[in-house]
Amino acid sequence: MTVRGRSSLTAEEIRDRVRAAGLRVTAPRVAVIQQLQEAMAPITHAELATALASQGWDRATIYRNLTDLTEAKLLQRTDVGDHVWRFELYREQGGADHADARHPHFVCGDCGEVQCLPLDTVRVVGGRGLPKSLKGDAVEIQVKGRCDRCA
Repeated sequence: MTVRGRSSLTAEEIRDRVRAAGLRVTAPRVAVIQQLQEAMAPITHAELATALASQGWDRATIYRNLTDLTEAKLLQRTDVGDHVWRFELYREQGGADHADARHPHFVCGDCGEVQCLPLDTVRVVGGRGLPKSLKGDAVEIQVKGRCDRCA
């Protein structure tokens, strides 16, 4: 099964990744990763808590696990300018999950929808007088405009 052009991890593969990151495997951690794996775009803590409420996980448990999984480099978080963290699995250029990759996001200025963009959609070229970090992976790129529904 593939989601957004990448292979979905089995529950056992998720458990292996959590262990490899130095974390204890817990049901909420596996549930968080499974839910993010199904997401078509980065999602907020509130959206994730709502989606997992039927499994009995409260908001605080979800938040703690998002924090732990982000610190362990299994997830990445981004703020698209509205001061709300959104979370997603890391991706590498080929589409599979990977612990170092950043990719650009498109944010609709009207409805706030966030979409992941392929890595090669936006190219940043450093130049004289520009911060050296533009060449590194510490830069988050966001393209703002109007989505197809709002256009």
